[in-house]
Amino acid sequence: MAIERAAVIGAGVMGAGIAAHLANAGIPVDLLDIVPTGADQRSTIAERALANLKKAKPAAFMQRRAARLVTPGNVEDDLGRLAEADWIIEAVIENLEIKRDLYARIETVRKPGSIVSSNTSTIPLAALVDGLPERFAGDFLITHFFNPPRYMRLFELVGGAATRPEALAEIRDFADRRLGKGVVACNDTPGFIGNRIGIYWLQCAVSEALEAGISVEEADAALGRPAGIPKTGVFGLIDLVGLDLMPHVLASMEQRLAPDDPFHEMFTVPERIEKMIADGYTGRKGKGGFYRLNTAGGRRVKEVIDLATGDYGPVRRPRPASVAAAKRGGLRALVEHDDPVGRYAWRVLARTLSYAASLVPEIADDIVAVDEAMRLGYNWGKGPFELIDRLGTGWFAERLAADGLPVPALLETAAGRPFYRVEQGRLEFLGIDGNYRAVERPEGVMLLADIKRLGEPLARNGSASLWDIGDGVLCVEFHTKMNAMDPDILALLRTALGTLGNEYRALVLYNEGEQFSAGANLGLVMFAANIAAWDQVEAMVKEGQETYLALKRAPFPVVGAPSGLALGGGCEVLLHCDAIQAHAESYVGLVEVGVGVIPAWGGSKEMLLRWQREKRRPGGPMPPVAQAFETISLAKVATSAAEARDLKFLGADDGISMNRDRLLADAKARALALADGYVPPEPATLTLPGPSAKAALDMAVHGFRLQGKATAHDVVVGGVLANVLSGGDTDVTEELDEEALLALERAGFMRLVRDSATQARIEHMLETGKPLRN
Repeated sequence: MAIERAAVIGAGVMGAGIAAHLANAGIPVDLLDIVPTGADQRSTIAERALANLKKAKPAAFMQRRAARLVTPGNVEDDLGRLAEADWIIEAVIENLEIKRDLYARIETVRKPGSIVSSNTSTIPLAALVDGLPERFAGDFLITHFFNPPRYMRLFELVGGAATRPEALAEIRDFADRRLGKGVVACNDTPGFIGNRIGIYWLQCAVSEALEAGISVEEADAALGRPAGIPKTGVFGLIDLVGLDLMPHVLASMEQRLAPDDPFHEMFTVPERIEKMIADGYTGRKGKGGFYRLNTAGGRRVKEVIDLATGDYGPVRRPRPASVAAAKRGGLRALVEHDDPVGRYAWRVLARTLSYAASLVPEIADDIVAVDEAMRLGYNWGKGPFELIDRLGTGWFAERLAADGLPVPALLETAAGRPFYRVEQGRLEFLGIDGNYRAVERPEGVMLLADIKRLGEPLARNGSASLWDIGDGVLCVEFHTKMNAMDPDILALLRTALGTLGNEYRALVLYNEGEQFSAGANLGLVMFAANIAAWDQVEAMVKEGQETYLALKRAPFPVVGAPSGLALGGGCEVLLHCDAIQAHAESYVGLVEVGVGVIPAWGGSKEMLLRWQREKRRPGGPMPPVAQAFETISLAKVATSAAEARDLKFLGADDGISMNRDRLLADAKARALALADGYVPPEPATLTLPGPSAKAALDMAVHGFRLQGKATAHDVVVGGVLANVLSGGDTDVTEELDEEALLALERAGFMRLVRDSATQARIEHMLETGKPLRN
């Protein structure tokens, strides 16, 4: 049965978020909750939840209109609507009797073959279906989302003894392809994988810090970047999740885990956290948590709590010697260092990693599932077994034994061998029987990381590489910091263009970094500006224009495949592709005005062309100019690939991949489809209104200046942008080719980059990562 309609029962934060993400996938969904006693509006809980979803930050919906797919209701009046649902998700309070009573009611109305699942992570599946009809048990499973459901990729899937294999397969495929989840099969154990290890890790980190007198910032410095764990660190992550959730989760785990589980040693909720919760310091959703924002001298100042006294003080960002050692020598250098922070890091990692190793095969059949769950559910850069490999399995086992800690059986099975190895170009993992097996990817998943293990690139330099991804398709991979565009990337793109011919049929632009490209390398621009090397700056601008135009006019298709940020020059390269296959979580925009310049690698030109291709509207050539000016001058950034379509960064025919792991395969398929009978686009021409349009745009910008919505330099940048988009000295009787618009872009960029106010903006961005409003 295909899933074409869904229902979520329970309109709390998690249930509402699940409903929103189903809507993101284009699925109509009913969101139901109870009828509050004495309420005038019987569906007020679900209605309020939907209203909150529309205002949520970060956004729950990928497009505002997706909210129309969510229909609020209540379980008294609207239970009959479940008869239309193919998948019914229960996300109510963690109370077994309440859930079982609800299931009995669902069973009376649901249609045959519909799938019912619970979002629980603490109640065993067997207990949930005990005593319920055989038909219900066959269609029932657990689908554990992580919060917020749109952004957290982990999806833990648990089936029971009676669950139909077809139901599990249907949900696995739907969650993977339509919801973009990394589906991890778990055994029916408390906390499954993510929370079983993640909660233990958080509790261990907090307890050890309190006992050893390690400050919040020291703990986060040690257990953040050096361990490949989120940059928030431990305490920052607890602030994000909410301190008030910890006692509830800990109590639930304590109740359901076996008496001899090491988790019980970590169970106590520290008094400091109890007091913080009582005082309303529950994290980001409250008055603050371990960190808070305070107002001092009219400015917002970030402060951090002293765990010993409970007082807040300014953030100091300490740099312990052990953390400095980790930058040079890696993870083992951190935990071998004998300063207090190094000893703290060892105690936390030793307990957490050995605990994870002791849980296989109890919680999952293999180590791959455990590592994937921690990467996707807790944003670890590497899973527990990958981290043990960084330390060395033999070294880790010996250090545990030397400290009097238990050595898990799986470590003894490894006997000094790594948990992962590459054999003949294929990644393998160590099974619980001591034999290695290949890491299998789901059908339709292609990872550049796997391709790179098989051989060398066709070409490479310090900023980019060119890979053969099969079937006559090449792939350009960026690998600078934040994948910032620089002359070496441009050079590699030209190499790729020269490589394609009879043997190769298409080109894909793709990488597996956190960001597709955060824009041009501003450091190079600033360095050249500081020495007044204006000829070099202009040459770099011209080189980018020519390279991108060559991509557009190449005799073979070019497909851009972004994920994460695609800003400035990273956006412009996409605008010159024949097609874009974007990950759903792509954040695309032309943000150059924030650093005092304009898009000058063809971005201004391409936005004009995209708006001109809209269905003809009354008003002549002015509407496309005004639309492009608004998008660029306000530095609009799409908060999803779907929104990028609305802003014309993506075209109506461009594709969106919900699952990040399927992006490369989808982009390759799109490139091959275009390659058959491919004809490059004809050079474009534009008819632009000229000085009259510039005058109108200038008046609008000055109006914003008078209202305090634009700064003095915004007026200058806006004037240059208006000149480019209106076509300079042209008029509506002339046609301008693309080269003419590029010349206007280049001249405008050079006019601005010489301006001291623009240089101040660039310098401020490089130093702080934030725009300067001058």
